[in-house]
Amino acid sequence: MTDAPPPQTASPATAHHAAAPRSVRVAVLTVSDTRTEETDTSGGYLLAELRAGGHEVVGYRIVRDEAPEIRAALEDFMREATVVLSSGGTGITGRDVTIPVVESLLTKPMPGFGELFRMLSYREVGGAAMLSRAVGGLAGGTLLFALPGSLNAVRTAWEGLLRDELGHLAFEVARHGQPGATGRVG
Repeated sequence: MTDAPPPQTASPATAHHAAAPRSVRVAVLTVSDTRTEETDTSGGYLLAELRAGGHEVVGYRIVRDEAPEIRAALEDFMREATVVLSSGGTGITGRDVTIPVVESLLTKPMPGFGELFRMLSYREVGGAAMLSRAVGGLAGGTLLFALPGSLNAVRTAWEGLLRDELGHLAFEVARHGQPGATGRVG
């Protein structure tokens, strides 16, 4: 007679994933001096992937790489979205000002996001990955993620980090409440 294995119980992480909302309220911001809705392949990719995943897109906008425009768009989206994904303006040129704006809004940075993004990017582009200043974190009750503007980089961030964790991230933000949060779940 053999002993039956003990019953499987869900780990806390698995339980949290199971409790995560299937649909999250997300806004997409593209930062570019040249892109239009017709040429915004990165923004278009994110919108298509979000909708295909059953998420609610609550906003989409393209703004110039100007700090006041980026801040205004982010603050506007933060009123409606649980997650805001931006693409563009994350490099090291003089025109790239997205990161300082996003960092000024963060109340709880998530350094692991940028670290993991650069690790994944290194596999694809080698040492050039160091040029990415991708960043993520919590701003009050909204998760902000600033991605590089290239379609390849956005695809790397979405497929490698965000797609499978979006609901879990939203769950964690709402689980014990956040200062400045509006009570949104999902």
